[in-house]
Amino acid sequence: MENENTLRRLKTVEGHLRGVIRMVEEDAYCIDVIRQIQAIEAALNKVSSRILEDHLNSCVITAVQGSDRKERERVLKEITEVFEMSTKV
Repeated sequence: MENENTLRRLKTVEGHLRGVIRMVEEDAYCIDVIRQIQAIEAALNKVSSRILEDHLNSCVITAVQGSDRKERERVLKEITEVFEMSTKV
């Protein structure tokens, strides 16, 4: 069910992106294009946040509660890397 929700959101973003492409092709007002791009970015950020939340509540919890130290370190390193990449944008 959660996967369906994620796919629905991504397909909505895809439709908005096609709309922005059309706007650029039709030489729409720059600020309108930027606003639409910002809306797409916000929607993608929301999808990323939900996927991350699901990951934290499943894979990460399983690894942290497990006995494999290397696996714990690996998943925590992944989370750190994702956070670092998000601040570079």
